[in-house]
Amino acid sequence: MRTAGRRFVSGVVALLAGAVAVASCGSTSTPSTTASGSQLTGTLIVFGAGTLSQPFAQEIAAFKRENPKVTVHSQFGASGDMTKDITQLKEPDDVLGVADYSLIPSEMFGTGAKRFATWYIGFVRNEITFAYTSHSKGAAQLTSKNWYKILAEPGVRIGRSTPAADPSGYQILQMLKLAEGYYHDPSLSAAVLKNSPKGTVAADETALTAALQTGQIDYLAIYRSSALEDHFEYIHLPDQINVSNPAFAKTYATVSVQGPTGPTTGKPIVYALTIPTNAPNPALARSFVAFVLSSKGQAIMSSNGFVTISPALASSKSSLPSPLRSLTVAWPNSAG
Repeated sequence: MRTAGRRFVSGVVALLAGAVAVASCGSTSTPSTTASGSQLTGTLIVFGAGTLSQPFAQEIAAFKRENPKVTVHSQFGASGDMTKDITQLKEPDDVLGVADYSLIPSEMFGTGAKRFATWYIGFVRNEITFAYTSHSKGAAQLTSKNWYKILAEPGVRIGRSTPAADPSGYQILQMLKLAEGYYHDPSLSAAVLKNSPKGTVAADETALTAALQTGQIDYLAIYRSSALEDHFEYIHLPDQINVSNPAFAKTYATVSVQGPTGPTTGKPIVYALTIPTNAPNPALARSFVAFVLSSKGQAIMSSNGFVTISPALASSKSSLPSPLRSLTVAWPNSAG
Protein backbone atom coordinates (compact mmCIF):
# COMPACT_ATOMS: atom_id res chain seq x y z
CA MET A 1 0.00 0.00 0.00
CA ARG A 2 1.62 3.27 -1.11
CA THR A 3 0.44 6.83 -0.90
CA ALA A 4 0.31 9.15 -3.89
CA GLY A 5 2.93 11.50 -2.53
CA ARG A 6 5.79 9.01 -2.76
CA ARG A 7 8.54 8.79 -5.33
CA PHE A 8 9.94 5.51 -6.59
CA VAL A 9 13.27 4.91 -8.35
CA SER A 10 14.69 1.55 -9.34
CA GLY A 11 17.56 -0.03 -11.17
CA VAL A 12 20.66 1.88 -12.15
CA VAL A 13 19.20 5.41 -12.06
CA ALA A 14 20.78 6.05 -15.43
CA LEU A 15 19.00 9.36 -15.82
CA LEU A 16 21.18 10.74 -13.06
CA ALA A 17 24.48 9.54 -14.44
CA GLY A 18 25.52 13.11 -15.10
CA ALA A 19 25.07 13.95 -11.44
CA VAL A 20 27.77 11.47 -10.49
CA ALA A 21 30.37 14.08 -11.32
CA VAL A 22 29.36 15.87 -8.13
CA ALA A 23 30.49 12.90 -6.09
CA SER A 24 33.61 12.04 -8.05
CA CYS A 25 35.13 15.51 -7.38
CA GLY A 26 37.40 15.09 -10.36
CA SER A 27 38.96 11.81 -9.21
CA THR A 28 38.87 8.41 -10.86
CA SER A 29 36.68 5.95 -8.95
CA THR A 30 37.51 2.31 -8.53
CA PRO A 31 35.05 -0.46 -7.61
CA SER A 32 34.63 -1.10 -3.89
CA THR A 33 35.54 -4.48 -2.54
CA THR A 34 34.68 -6.56 0.49
CA ALA A 35 37.18 -7.57 3.15
CA SER A 36 37.91 -10.71 1.13
CA GLY A 37 38.78 -8.61 -1.90
CA SER A 38 35.69 -9.47 -3.97
CA GLN A 39 33.66 -6.71 -5.60
CA LEU A 40 30.32 -5.74 -4.04
CA THR A 41 27.28 -7.39 -5.62
CA GLY A 42 23.62 -7.83 -4.82
CA THR A 43 20.46 -5.75 -4.44
CA LEU A 44 20.18 -2.77 -2.10
CA ILE A 45 16.84 -1.30 -1.01
CA VAL A 46 16.84 2.33 0.16
CA PHE A 47 13.92 4.16 1.79
CA GLY A 48 14.14 7.89 2.39
CA ALA A 49 12.33 11.10 3.27
CA GLY A 50 10.86 12.92 0.28
CA THR A 51 13.45 15.67 0.65
CA LEU A 52 16.19 13.06 0.24
CA SER A 53 14.89 12.00 -3.17
CA GLN A 54 17.28 14.08 -5.28
CA PRO A 55 20.44 13.85 -3.16
CA PHE A 56 19.98 10.13 -2.56
CA ALA A 57 19.43 9.50 -6.26
CA GLN A 58 22.83 11.12 -6.73
CA GLU A 59 24.31 9.12 -3.84
CA ILE A 60 22.99 5.93 -5.41
CA ALA A 61 24.33 6.83 -8.84
CA ALA A 62 27.77 7.57 -7.38
CA PHE A 63 27.71 4.39 -5.28
CA LYS A 64 26.85 2.37 -8.37
CA ARG A 65 29.67 4.00 -10.29
CA GLU A 66 32.03 2.40 -7.80
CA ASN A 67 29.98 -0.80 -7.54
CA PRO A 68 28.52 -1.54 -10.99
CA LYS A 69 27.39 -5.03 -10.00
CA VAL A 70 25.01 -3.65 -7.36
CA THR A 71 21.32 -3.09 -8.17
CA VAL A 72 19.53 -0.42 -6.14
CA HIS A 73 15.81 0.07 -5.59
CA SER A 74 14.67 3.19 -3.76
CA GLN A 75 11.47 4.70 -2.41
CA PHE A 76 10.87 8.19 -1.01
CA GLY A 77 7.99 9.78 0.88
CA ALA A 78 6.95 11.21 4.23
CA SER A 79 9.38 10.02 6.89
CA GLY A 80 6.57 8.76 9.11
CA ASP A 81 5.17 6.70 6.26
CA MET A 82 8.60 5.26 5.51
CA THR A 83 8.98 3.98 9.07
CA LYS A 84 5.48 2.51 9.01
CA ASP A 85 6.24 0.70 5.74
CA ILE A 86 8.95 -1.14 7.64
CA THR A 87 7.28 -1.62 11.03
CA GLN A 88 3.65 -2.12 10.03
CA LEU A 89 3.60 -3.21 6.39
CA LYS A 90 6.80 -5.24 6.85
CA GLU A 91 8.24 -4.03 3.56
CA PRO A 92 11.87 -5.10 3.08
CA ASP A 93 14.41 -2.29 3.41
CA ASP A 94 18.20 -2.10 3.84
CA VAL A 95 18.77 1.61 4.56
CA LEU A 96 16.35 4.18 5.97
CA GLY A 97 16.91 7.94 5.93
CA VAL A 98 14.47 10.20 7.83
CA ALA A 99 14.12 13.97 8.20
CA ASP A 100 13.79 13.77 12.00
CA TYR A 101 16.14 11.43 13.84
CA SER A 102 13.69 10.97 16.72
CA LEU A 103 11.33 8.99 14.48
CA ILE A 104 13.77 6.07 14.55
CA PRO A 105 13.80 5.51 18.32
CA SER A 106 10.12 6.39 18.75
CA GLU A 107 8.85 4.23 15.87
CA MET A 108 11.48 1.48 15.53
CA PHE A 109 13.15 0.92 18.92
CA GLY A 110 10.74 -1.70 20.17
CA THR A 111 11.42 -5.03 21.83
CA GLY A 112 11.44 -8.59 20.57
CA ALA A 113 9.67 -8.98 17.22
CA LYS A 114 8.77 -5.27 17.29
CA ARG A 115 12.41 -4.12 17.43
CA PHE A 116 13.19 -2.78 13.97
CA ALA A 117 16.30 -0.69 14.75
CA THR A 118 18.87 -0.35 17.52
CA TRP A 119 20.85 2.73 16.42
CA TYR A 120 20.82 5.77 14.19
CA ILE A 121 23.36 8.20 12.77
CA GLY A 122 22.73 11.95 12.38
CA PHE A 123 24.41 12.99 9.13
CA VAL A 124 22.96 16.31 7.89
CA ARG A 125 21.06 19.35 9.16
CA ASN A 126 18.38 21.45 7.52
CA GLU A 127 16.16 24.42 8.35
CA ILE A 128 12.45 25.02 7.96
CA THR A 129 11.24 27.94 5.86
CA PHE A 130 8.56 29.13 3.45
CA ALA A 131 9.41 28.92 -0.24
CA TYR A 132 7.80 31.23 -2.78
CA THR A 133 8.12 32.63 -6.32
CA SER A 134 8.13 36.12 -7.78
CA HIS A 135 4.44 35.59 -8.61
CA SER A 136 3.43 34.76 -5.02
CA LYS A 137 0.93 37.17 -3.51
CA GLY A 138 2.79 39.83 -1.51
CA ALA A 139 6.23 38.65 -2.64
CA ALA A 140 7.28 42.14 -3.79
CA GLN A 141 6.72 43.52 -0.27
CA LEU A 142 8.10 40.51 1.62
CA THR A 143 11.02 41.01 4.03
CA SER A 144 12.62 38.95 6.80
CA LYS A 145 10.81 41.22 9.29
CA ASN A 146 7.27 41.33 7.89
CA TRP A 147 6.95 37.82 6.38
CA TYR A 148 4.36 36.62 8.90
CA LYS A 149 2.15 39.65 8.20
CA ILE A 150 2.34 39.05 4.43
CA LEU A 151 1.50 35.35 4.85
CA ALA A 152 -1.52 36.26 7.00
CA GLU A 153 -3.03 38.62 4.41
CA PRO A 154 -6.44 37.70 2.93
CA GLY A 155 -6.23 35.64 -0.23
CA VAL A 156 -2.76 34.18 0.41
CA ARG A 157 -2.61 30.41 -0.14
CA ILE A 158 -0.10 28.37 1.89
CA GLY A 159 0.82 24.74 1.34
CA ARG A 160 2.31 22.44 3.95
CA SER A 161 2.57 18.77 4.86
CA THR A 162 0.54 16.96 7.48
CA PRO A 163 2.12 16.77 10.95
CA ALA A 164 0.64 13.29 11.28
CA ALA A 165 3.18 11.83 8.84
CA ASP A 166 5.85 14.31 7.85
CA PRO A 167 8.44 16.04 10.05
CA SER A 168 8.22 19.34 8.18
CA GLY A 169 4.50 19.29 8.98
CA TYR A 170 5.11 19.57 12.72
CA GLN A 171 8.37 21.51 12.42
CA ILE A 172 6.60 24.38 10.64
CA LEU A 173 4.07 24.46 13.50
CA GLN A 174 6.93 24.57 15.99
CA MET A 175 8.52 27.42 14.05
CA LEU A 176 5.30 29.43 14.09
CA LYS A 177 4.97 28.99 17.86
CA LEU A 178 8.56 30.11 18.33
CA ALA A 179 7.84 33.08 16.06
CA GLU A 180 5.01 34.18 18.35
CA GLY A 181 7.51 34.75 21.13
CA TYR A 182 10.27 36.11 18.90
CA TYR A 183 8.02 38.74 17.29
CA HIS A 184 5.88 39.29 20.42
CA ASP A 185 2.70 38.41 18.55
CA PRO A 186 0.62 35.66 20.23
CA SER A 187 -1.83 35.53 17.30
CA LEU A 188 0.88 34.96 14.67
CA SER A 189 0.49 31.19 14.24
CA ALA A 190 -3.30 31.22 13.95
CA ALA A 191 -3.20 34.17 11.53
CA VAL A 192 -0.81 32.37 9.18
CA LEU A 193 -2.44 28.95 9.43
CA LYS A 194 -5.87 30.31 8.52
CA ASN A 195 -4.46 30.61 5.00
CA SER A 196 -3.53 26.92 4.96
CA PRO A 197 -6.80 24.96 4.98
CA LYS A 198 -7.00 21.17 4.60
CA GLY A 199 -7.07 21.50 0.82
CA THR A 200 -3.48 22.78 0.81
CA VAL A 201 -2.10 20.11 3.16
CA ALA A 202 -0.37 17.06 1.65
CA ALA A 203 1.23 13.90 3.04
CA ASP A 204 4.64 15.10 1.84
CA GLU A 205 5.57 18.73 1.22
CA THR A 206 7.53 17.83 -1.93
CA ALA A 207 4.22 16.78 -3.50
CA LEU A 208 3.22 20.47 -3.47
CA THR A 209 6.22 21.92 -5.33
CA ALA A 210 4.33 21.78 -8.64
CA ALA A 211 1.45 23.68 -7.05
CA LEU A 212 3.88 26.43 -6.04
CA GLN A 213 5.49 26.51 -9.47
CA THR A 214 2.11 26.88 -11.22
CA GLY A 215 0.73 29.46 -8.79
CA GLN A 216 -1.93 27.25 -7.21
CA ILE A 217 -0.40 28.20 -3.87
CA ASP A 218 1.66 31.27 -2.97
CA TYR A 219 3.91 29.88 -0.24
CA LEU A 220 5.07 26.39 0.71
CA ALA A 221 6.32 25.34 4.14
CA ILE A 222 9.40 23.35 3.23
CA TYR A 223 13.07 22.80 3.98
CA ARG A 224 15.73 25.21 2.78
CA SER A 225 17.41 22.38 0.82
CA SER A 226 14.24 21.77 -1.17
CA ALA A 227 13.80 25.48 -1.89
CA LEU A 228 17.34 25.57 -3.29
CA GLU A 229 16.84 22.33 -5.20
CA ASP A 230 13.78 23.69 -7.00
CA HIS A 231 15.22 27.21 -7.42
CA PHE A 232 12.54 28.85 -5.30
CA GLU A 233 12.93 32.02 -3.31
CA TYR A 234 12.70 31.40 0.43
CA ILE A 235 12.32 33.42 3.61
CA HIS A 236 15.52 33.82 5.62
CA LEU A 237 14.17 33.08 9.09
CA PRO A 238 16.22 33.83 12.23
CA ASP A 239 18.07 30.88 13.78
CA GLN A 240 16.08 31.47 16.95
CA ILE A 241 12.97 30.12 15.23
CA ASN A 242 14.02 28.07 12.16
CA VAL A 243 14.80 24.93 14.27
CA SER A 244 18.20 24.48 12.61
CA ASN A 245 20.85 25.64 15.06
CA PRO A 246 21.97 23.44 17.99
CA ALA A 247 22.94 26.61 19.86
CA PHE A 248 19.23 27.35 20.27
CA ALA A 249 18.17 23.84 21.28
CA LYS A 250 16.89 25.04 24.66
CA THR A 251 14.81 27.74 22.95
CA TYR A 252 13.30 25.25 20.51
CA ALA A 253 12.43 22.92 23.38
CA THR A 254 10.06 25.55 24.84
CA VAL A 255 7.40 24.70 22.23
CA SER A 256 5.47 21.52 21.57
CA VAL A 257 2.92 20.61 18.89
CA GLN A 258 0.98 17.51 17.90
CA GLY A 259 3.16 15.08 15.93
CA PRO A 260 2.63 11.57 14.52
CA THR A 261 2.30 9.87 17.89
CA GLY A 262 1.57 12.71 20.30
CA PRO A 263 3.11 15.97 21.53
CA THR A 264 6.40 16.69 19.76
CA THR A 265 8.88 19.06 21.37
CA GLY A 266 10.93 21.41 19.21
CA LYS A 267 14.57 20.48 18.53
CA PRO A 268 17.25 21.14 15.91
CA ILE A 269 16.53 19.40 12.59
CA VAL A 270 18.88 16.45 12.13
CA TYR A 271 18.37 13.85 9.39
CA ALA A 272 19.33 10.32 10.38
CA LEU A 273 20.23 6.97 8.83
CA THR A 274 19.75 3.46 10.14
CA ILE A 275 19.82 -0.13 8.91
CA PRO A 276 16.69 -2.01 10.00
CA THR A 277 17.28 -5.14 12.06
CA ASN A 278 15.53 -7.22 9.39
CA ALA A 279 17.41 -5.68 6.42
CA PRO A 280 17.69 -8.24 3.57
CA ASN A 281 21.28 -7.19 2.78
CA PRO A 282 22.88 -5.59 5.86
CA ALA A 283 26.45 -5.92 4.56
CA LEU A 284 25.62 -3.96 1.41
CA ALA A 285 23.65 -1.49 3.53
CA ARG A 286 26.71 -0.84 5.69
CA SER A 287 28.75 -0.09 2.57
CA PHE A 288 26.15 2.38 1.32
CA VAL A 289 25.87 4.16 4.68
CA ALA A 290 29.67 4.39 4.79
CA PHE A 291 29.61 5.93 1.31
CA VAL A 292 27.03 8.53 2.33
CA LEU A 293 29.21 9.45 5.32
CA SER A 294 32.37 9.64 3.19
CA SER A 295 33.77 12.87 1.76
CA LYS A 296 32.17 12.03 -1.60
CA GLY A 297 28.81 11.39 -0.01
CA GLN A 298 29.00 14.54 2.08
CA ALA A 299 29.87 16.58 -1.02
CA ILE A 300 26.65 15.38 -2.64
CA MET A 301 24.56 16.34 0.38
CA SER A 302 26.22 19.74 0.63
CA SER A 303 25.68 20.46 -3.08
CA ASN A 304 21.97 19.81 -2.52
CA GLY A 305 21.63 22.46 0.19
CA PHE A 306 22.12 20.36 3.32
CA VAL A 307 24.52 21.21 6.13
CA THR A 308 26.72 18.16 6.65
CA ILE A 309 27.65 16.88 10.12
CA SER A 310 31.25 15.75 10.25
CA PRO A 311 31.96 13.48 11.95
CA ALA A 312 28.44 12.10 11.89
CA LEU A 313 26.64 11.62 15.21
CA ALA A 314 26.01 8.11 16.56
CA SER A 315 23.11 7.50 18.94
CA SER A 316 25.07 4.61 20.45
CA LYS A 317 28.53 3.79 19.13
CA SER A 318 28.48 0.40 20.84
CA SER A 319 25.32 -0.54 18.92
CA LEU A 320 26.71 0.52 15.52
CA PRO A 321 28.06 -2.04 13.07
CA SER A 322 31.82 -2.03 13.62
CA PRO A 323 32.66 -0.71 10.10
CA LEU A 324 30.70 2.49 10.86
CA ARG A 325 32.06 3.30 14.31
CA SER A 326 35.20 5.04 13.08
CA LEU A 327 33.05 7.36 10.92
CA THR A 328 31.09 8.77 13.85
CA VAL A 329 31.34 10.41 17.26
CA ALA A 330 28.96 10.05 20.19
CA TRP A 331 25.83 12.18 19.95
CA PRO A 332 26.23 15.22 22.26
CA ASN A 333 23.23 16.52 24.18
CA SER A 334 23.58 19.91 22.46
CA ALA A 335 22.98 18.35 19.04
CA GLY A 336 19.29 18.03 19.70
